[in-house]
Amino acid sequence: MFRLWAKIWKENHMLRDTVIIDDREDTRTHKVFRALDEVCIRFDLGKPIWLDSNIREFQQHAKTRFRQDSFIEQIPFDYLEFQIIEED
Repeated sequence: MFRLWAKIWKENHMLRDTVIIDDREDTRTHKVFRALDEVCIRFDLGKPIWLDSNIREFQQHAKTRFRQDSFIEQIPFDYLEFQIIEED
């Protein structure tokens, strides 16, 4: 099972969160991209851009934060945190 936790933070307060579950047989990369698409739909967000810093952080810790510089439009929060909490 693959579970990913996404949280929206503003001024050190979590405003929203959701967990995405993906049981399909697929690569980790595909599951991560599908989860990000689903998070953006649930939170009504534009899709963030994976910057080099996001990629490095995600590869090392299975967690990253998408800040304003990852989004094209203005966001009304400080960052979107994206973290894998379970994977087989």
